[in-house]
This record gives sequence, structure tokens and C-alpha cells, in this order.
Amino acid sequence: MFIATRFVTASELVAGVALDLVLGDPRWLPHPIRGLGWLVGRIEAMMRRTNLPLRIAGVVFVVVAVSLFTAFVGVTSAFGGPVVRIYWIYALLACRDLDIEAVRVIRALDCGDIPTARKNLSWIVGRDTATLDEPEIVRATIETVAENLSDAVIAPLFFLAVGGPAGMAAYKAVNTLDSMVGYRNDRYREFGWASARLDDILNLIPARLTAGLIWCAALLPGFDAKRAFRVTVRDGGNQPSPNSGYPEAAVAGALGVQLGGTNFYQGRPSHKNTLGDPVHLLQRTVYPRVRTLLYVTEGLCVACMAGGSQWR
Repeated sequence: MFIATRFVTASELVAGVALDLVLGDPRWLPHPIRGLGWLVGRIEAMMRRTNLPLRIAGVVFVVVAVSLFTAFVGVTSAFGGPVVRIYWIYALLACRDLDIEAVRVIRALDCGDIPTARKNLSWIVGRDTATLDEPEIVRATIETVAENLSDAVIAPLFFLAVGGPAGMAAYKAVNTLDSMVGYRNDRYREFGWASARLDDILNLIPARLTAGLIWCAALLPGFDAKRAFRVTVRDGGNQPSPNSGYPEAAVAGALGVQLGGTNFYQGRPSHKNTLGDPVHLLQRTVYPRVRTLLYVTEGLCVACMAGGSQWR
């Protein structure tokens, strides 16, 4: 792979990925990220009681939360054997669950049930969904799948290659903190600054790697790899986020659709530059091709990792 590793075997990698593809994230099974969310809430409350300047408190908050979760995963992986390492790979990936949640939105559209589609979409995006029509629902679904293809699939695998399950856990901890406190509002603008900036830094390579893997996946019939490359180069850096535009632009180019535009958050408009060209309409029938890109891109990444010369 781009970076081979001594931390897990190829068979452990494949087993962990396979479990994610088969099981997803069943609600009856306690998930470590939900446990991390509970821990983060307790640490935030403790740090706010210290009366430190909010930006400094936020830095300490990141260090404590990420260190505790990383240490726990690292120690259990080192001493727990193959089964524990396979479990952590499974638990810290979210490819199947990402698809499941998106499919719920598309199936509601297939039934002509716009209110249910909006409700299901609200579980996976931060924007307001109450007034979205079908093309905007489809756009939001594609955008969140493309962005999370990097955040929830390729980035965790990248950090698994770099640092084993502990590296994977460190990334997931930072990404979780960003999703919880990385907002530019009165409560979190200062406190969440460190979480948001660290998440941006950690995603610099994975976001661009994801785009490159999407270009390769788009060599399949029915996609346009040349347009995926061209749109990524042209539009990937034209977003407020330093990273999310790259996988989104690659997907937009591969599919021949246009993403981006104006979203509303708590009633306030937020305009983003468009990504891609409207060669095809944004309609629910495009989602099967999005699924293909999702799974083929992950498969390419796993194949590269499993083929690394230092994997045992």
C-alpha cells in the first residue's frame, strides 16, 4: 500500500472489513464511538469548570479525550490478540452503515414519501431538511456519502496502515470530537477550535487519497474517470472546508452531476461553490452508481493495503 504496516495482518484487515460489510452498526450492539461520545461529554463539562480560557481548555480537552481512547484501543489491541484487533477494525469502520442510512432516504423517495425521506436524511446531514425537494434530497445524500467515504472509510484505513488500531482510534476520536464541538457558534467557536483544526490536518492526505481512489473506481463502465479527475482539480479546493471538496468533486465528476450550492442551517443560508457539471439530473436513480463508487473505492484501498509487502 501507500504505507505498509506491521501492526495487523492482511487476514485481520480483511476480516474486520468483511464484518463491517456484513453487520454494519446494529443498534442492539453497544458501539465504542457512542461510548466515546459519552466520555467526551463528561470531559467537556470538567474542562469548562476549570475556568481556563476556552481555547486553552479546548486544547487540553482534545489531548485528554484522544489520549484516553487511543490508549485503550492500543493496549487492548496489543494484548488481546487477533480477535480484538479484528473487532477494532470492524468497529471503527462505517462503510456499510453509511450505505444503509443513505438507502433509507432513497427508498422513501422510491415510495414517493418525501416527508419520510426528509426525516431519514436529517439523521445523516447537519443542514435543514424540512423543505427540501427530491433533487435537493438526492444532492444532500450524495454529498454526505462522498464526504464520509473519506471520513468514515478511507481515512480510518489510512491511519490503520500508519499506526495500527491505535492510529485508527486516534483519528476516529479526533473526527468524533470535531462532529461534536467543531462548530463556529457562540458555544464552540473557541472551545472547539483545536478539535476542528486537528481534524482538518488529519484529513489532508486521506481526502485527496479518497479522490484518487474514486478516479480509479470511475474507470468502471458507466462512469467518467477523466471527468472525475478534471472536476476534482478544478473544483476540489473551492470549498470552505480544506478537505471535503475533494471526494465530493471526484464523485460529482464520475457521475456527471453537479453538487454544492446553498444549504440552510437553523434557518440561515450557507452558500458553497458548485462541484461538477450538470450533465445528468439529480434524481434518485443515480444512487446505485453512488453505491458502486462507495464499495469499489473501499475495495481498492483494502486491496492495496493487503498487498503491501510488509503485511504478514
